[in-house]
Amino acid sequence: IRIAEITHRMSKMGEGEDTQIETGQVYVALRGATHDGHAFLDEAFRRGAAGAVVAADAPWTPRRDAPVLRVPDPARALRDMAAAYRFKVNPHVIAITGSAGKSTTKELTANVVSQWGATARTRGNWNNDIGLPLSLLAMPGDTRVGVFEVGMNHPGEIADLCRVLKPDWGIVTTIGPVHLEFFKSVEEIADEKASLLRSLPAEGLAILNRDTEFFDRLREAHPGRALTVSLRGNADYVCLARRAPESEITVLEAGSREQAVLRVPSVSEYNVANMLQAVAAGRALGLEWPTIQRGLDAYRALPMRWQEDAVGGLRVINDAYNANPLSMRAALTALAEAPAAGRRWLVLAGMLELGASERDIHEQVGAFVAGGPWAGLLAVGPAGGWIADGAVRAGMDAGRVVRCPDAASAAAELARRASPGDTVLLKASRGMRLEEVVNRIKEFAP
Repeated sequence: IRIAEITHRMSKMGEGEDTQIETGQVYVALRGATHDGHAFLDEAFRRGAAGAVVAADAPWTPRRDAPVLRVPDPARALRDMAAAYRFKVNPHVIAITGSAGKSTTKELTANVVSQWGATARTRGNWNNDIGLPLSLLAMPGDTRVGVFEVGMNHPGEIADLCRVLKPDWGIVTTIGPVHLEFFKSVEEIADEKASLLRSLPAEGLAILNRDTEFFDRLREAHPGRALTVSLRGNADYVCLARRAPESEITVLEAGSREQAVLRVPSVSEYNVANMLQAVAAGRALGLEWPTIQRGLDAYRALPMRWQEDAVGGLRVINDAYNANPLSMRAALTALAEAPAAGRRWLVLAGMLELGASERDIHEQVGAFVAGGPWAGLLAVGPAGGWIADGAVRAGMDAGRVVRCPDAASAAAELARRASPGDTVLLKASRGMRLEEVVNRIKEFAP
């Protein structure tokens, strides 16, 4: 019997897609901030649920055709079922966290290690206390490797998720000022991310980016085996060269002194660091370089994560699934470094969960924008206005800065200003719904 996903959007699932129960599944009635899954019990059984897990205090009249299991907390029961199933299947589990790049690194790593054996992975970015158990329960019984993303926005969440996941290996991408609404400092965020490494067994493996500011703190969290990556040297896997026209990198494996030339989806510094961690995982499993290349070749960007499309004659890069100060700068740097036939345009909006510092942080991003090779900045919404303020204050020509109240007006400005062959980057937190610009551009296309 499979576990049913939730029949309505749960606030803690973020902006995940709606999911429907199928015949033969067990429905877990979860309570969220705005919804109570118990309200959908009748619907679940009408749709063919084999049973349901409900709260002990839920008002439910037992029926012969609608068996239920009463538990103190259905959400805890879901996690307990996932933890038990994890050990029943017993794959080699690789957990991934970080302030940015988690989903991309998860996809890259899963594609590489899938060359070693049947691999399960987090569905999309289902990385919280609901999504992670559902991803675990979706593993086929023959899974040999599981690659799972572990997210957080409050203290203690990663340790709780790792008690369910029980990772064998851990990857931390990078650390930055995210979720500052709930953390006092970046140092606290680093400690929270390090809790994944503290959850590893003594014989476990940590794969770390040596170039990050908090490398020493992360390394101390796991006294066991570690592999390191770097774009600057002094690591187990070092990127010696990045060649944009060829989309190639040269990687030095320090232990063997081997060098490998790999075709990669992107040669931006930020993305190469993610790829090196995937490479390190593959090599730790004993994969040869041509096999790792096959894994990298299989990579496809997740929706709204550096997703490139031709829209109305423009090259549109939709990277608007999520944003924080770290990923915002990384995306801007990647676009500045990437080859582009025409001009480069930015459509930027707000970043969420930044607390009392949100205006200052947006203005700092604007100052970073000011030094780039942009044809123009289209700043959307109130927080986008703070980005515009920072850009102009840092010296960007005010004539190249356009303040737009919403996505529709941003699309209209692009239709008026951009030319066929130009590149447009969309970047903001998911709650800003900046992807609506893409649909609006289509309306203005000839």
